[in-house]
Amino acid sequence: MTIGMDDAAILAELERLALLAGAEIMDVFHAGIVVEEKSDHSPVTEADRRAEIVILQGLRAAFPHIPCVAEEEASAGLLPPALGDTFFLVDPLDGTKEFIKRRPDFTVNIALVRKGVPEIGVVYAPAQGTLYSGRPGKAYAVAVGENHEPLDRSEISVRGCAEPKTIVASRSHRTPETDEFIDRHDGAEIVSVGSSLKFCLLASGKADLYPRFGRTMEWDTAAGDAVLRAAGGRTTLIDGRPFTYGKRNQAEDVDFANPWFVAEGGAKG
Repeated sequence: MTIGMDDAAILAELERLALLAGAEIMDVFHAGIVVEEKSDHSPVTEADRRAEIVILQGLRAAFPHIPCVAEEEASAGLLPPALGDTFFLVDPLDGTKEFIKRRPDFTVNIALVRKGVPEIGVVYAPAQGTLYSGRPGKAYAVAVGENHEPLDRSEISVRGCAEPKTIVASRSHRTPETDEFIDRHDGAEIVSVGSSLKFCLLASGKADLYPRFGRTMEWDTAAGDAVLRAAGGRTTLIDGRPFTYGKRNQAEDVDFANPWFVAEGGAKG
């Protein structure tokens, strides 16, 4: 049955699918991880594929008229011919490198984009038992049990301007430009974490800035960005212009590739 376009109902369905995908991922995590290599030399596992199948089957059943852009399908050249104003972005296993190294900061990412803006998103960290989600005006942290069932839910929001700032940096993708940005903030505390959990630290008021001066794809960022925006934060290009989604036919890069950006909680960069 097609689910109506009420934002609360959409968010509930995205949460449900993320939890199901997380269960698939943890099955592989406990059974043993076999790593393969995609055409771009990035790693992929059975967990990526199983999680994406669960998510896409659910999205296409519940929202048959909304196109889906998913990482593994995109890697295989399977992209919608047209997106329109509304579409889903899916990263079934963000932080594959963390997953392979058996670190707990890998996530399931599902986002709904409207007119270039990620408005509804879910980030589930199954090894941590935590799910973050957001829709316009509401953002949540949800404690999740061992059987991937939601338990306690609490609203979250970005914090006010903090000094010194807490800056979130990628564990696997630090660049000289990132270090230069950090150096401009005297006394800043640096937190390193993998995957889209960086956005969620800002959204839950535990950090202030997340600079990303390196390559990402839209499915890497959309869900976390949606949670951050729902919690009162923002993401912009490094010159302050809007950071948008649905980028195709880019002269300087492939479809859905992101430029550099800075995500902010309550503190200004």
